[in-house]
Amino acid sequence: MVGNPADAEDLMQEAFLQLFRKIGTFRGESAFSTWLHRMTVNVVLMRLRKKSLPAASLEETTEPDEETGGPRKDIGAPDLGLSGAVDRVNLERAIGQLPPGYRAVFVLHDVQGYEHNEIADIMDCSVGNSKSQLHKARTRLRELLQESARDQARHERQEAKAQTPNRN
Repeated sequence: MVGNPADAEDLMQEAFLQLFRKIGTFRGESAFSTWLHRMTVNVVLMRLRKKSLPAASLEETTEPDEETGGPRKDIGAPDLGLSGAVDRVNLERAIGQLPPGYRAVFVLHDVQGYEHNEIADIMDCSVGNSKSQLHKARTRLRELLQESARDQARHERQEAKAQTPNRN
């Protein structure tokens, strides 16, 4: 899945560490191998989500392209890494605005990778309550992020309007 033996070994070790940490949550409702497989897949998926962008040297980005003779990268283009960081900050801010129950279930499920039955045990609630809280948390997050995007767009329009000379 990861295409690199060293990364695969790291993931295997992480899966066994996760097994050691969560062995107490195994209920025996399914085969142990099924539970271990699901947990291992979750570890791999979490790593793939967090995988960093490939690095490029400054010389490589500013040297002319062999085919066109022009620059390889558009130096004035928006910085997608910076945009991602801003998005991450907005997401963290929105998560912080969630009610405590929503936030706890969201972080346990979507960030830390716990299953609903594990969350139910941790928070001493039903699996249905865990699912409901997660749905409500995601809905509220979507609303908060849309509000943030609207506010940002409004702010940018006001700045552009202020910089445009008034022609009367």
